[in-house]
Amino acid sequence: MRHKLLFSIFVFIFISTFVALGSWQLIRLNWKLELISQIENSLKNDPVDLSNHSLKNYLRIKTSGNLEFDKQIYLYNLNETGNPGFDVVTPIIIDKKNYLLNRGWIPFNKKNTQEINVLDSNNIIGILKKQLKANRFKPENDISENYWFT
Repeated sequence: MRHKLLFSIFVFIFISTFVALGSWQLIRLNWKLELISQIENSLKNDPVDLSNHSLKNYLRIKTSGNLEFDKQIYLYNLNETGNPGFDVVTPIIIDKKNYLLNRGWIPFNKKNTQEINVLDSNNIIGILKKQLKANRFKPENDISENYWFT
């Protein structure tokens, strides 16, 4: 009798765990589908002037501002094929507010070259993305060498 009770408890815990995991997967699926829908809707719309709209995630914008190339940082990242390099992140001042402009991926040998700083600061079109908190698995930034991970 005792073995049947222990087995019943084990089965109940086992089934409860898998129901909870399945529910979590459905919640995560809905979250991802909503995120994909937001991004797709944003990409379909024409860019809007940044100064005239409320800031929301994945808003397609157009703007102009003062780029600060001397404060540019290089965020370590992999490209689509898995090659290591950097995302070039440049501070920009728009209407007396500070923003970070991720200008895209470059290979290691392009770091600190002037050719990557050719940009029309009066015609910037991009997608606004709110800052996310770094996860615990990211390495610490090496500020002295200007190597950033977050």
